[in-house]
Amino acid sequence: MLPSGNIEIAMDYFWTSNEMNKNLVLGMGVVVALVVGFIAGSSYGNKQGNKTGYKVGYDKAIADAKVTQGVLAKKASESAASTANPFKVTNPLDGVQANPFEEAAKKLNPFAK
Repeated sequence: MLPSGNIEIAMDYFWTSNEMNKNLVLGMGVVVALVVGFIAGSSYGNKQGNKTGYKVGYDKAIADAKVTQGVLAKKASESAASTANPFKVTNPLDGVQANPFEEAAKKLNPFAK
């Protein structure tokens, strides 16, 4: 331990020796306070930003994934239902005319009715 006289000498040197030392100590105190404030503010802002920004982005991604999965599931079920349904058949007589010779006659003689 230092004798009490040495501490008093050091205190006298920093606080009472001259105006320049007082300003130096005050300036160092301000710089230390600013550095501590910057570090505390940065860590607080980082924590808050990660909480809100990450959560918002995560929730949006989950909602987008659910919508995409719903659309894909609907398309897949419709596709499976249409291919697996044996009663959904096309009419084999689509495009067949009752008398194909009528159209041939119209093409050969446009004035005939």
